[in-house]
Amino acid sequence: MRCTSVVIADRHPVVLQGLTNILGAESGFKVVACCSDGTNCIEAIRSLMPDIAILDISMPGLTGLEILAIANSENLPTRLVFFTASIDDRELVTSAAAGAYGVILKDVAVEILVRSLQQVADGLRLLPLPSSDQVSREQSAVTENVLTVLTDREHQIMRLVSEGLSNKEIGRRLNLSDGTIKVHLHHIYQKLEISNRTVLAALAISQNEITGRPAEDQVPRIGANSPTTTTVDERVGPSSTPRGWKLYR
Repeated sequence: MRCTSVVIADRHPVVLQGLTNILGAESGFKVVACCSDGTNCIEAIRSLMPDIAILDISMPGLTGLEILAIANSENLPTRLVFFTASIDDRELVTSAAAGAYGVILKDVAVEILVRSLQQVADGLRLLPLPSSDQVSREQSAVTENVLTVLTDREHQIMRLVSEGLSNKEIGRRLNLSDGTIKVHLHHIYQKLEISNRTVLAALAISQNEITGRPAEDQVPRIGANSPTTTTVDERVGPSSTPRGWKLYR
């Protein structure tokens, strides 16, 4: 029987321990790392390439949606599942559009949690929709906004944001001032009814707005001293484990 490798990320130690105990009791899963913040979570995903990452949407360092945008931009094969106490409809739609494999509420029964993760491991997407009609309308509205409401210039800026460029870098690329880029972004946020560039990048990825540049060039790595990619065995041991995430054999 194939064993599914899992990275868990949550700011609450009791959640980390609980999920580790639950999955550790299942023969089909192997927890390879636990992380207490978003920055260490994306580094663990990059380094260990687990089959599944279970993470909270709200975490210090990087949010779940930011991690999802980075993982998509770098073409990381890990399937991301959000494990959260609550989620509003817009977050749910954004998660689905950006490519999350599942959203599981923390009050779910253990057997349902395990079954859901088994289905994700088999390649199924599990997004608990509060109202299929409502979500369908939301998704249609988002798609329509992205495809028809934005001007050509705004599409250009949206694409460059998804590549991880700053306002100054976008301005240099398009020969526009930093202030002009900020005005364009303000208009984009208003038209799409979003509030930040992370969600904008996720929408751009979901609508194939990114260019064909190599994945590693699209989103910058987090931190100057990010650990390089190694195998699990190379990282095991008290002197070799990166600070902020805990490895499991």
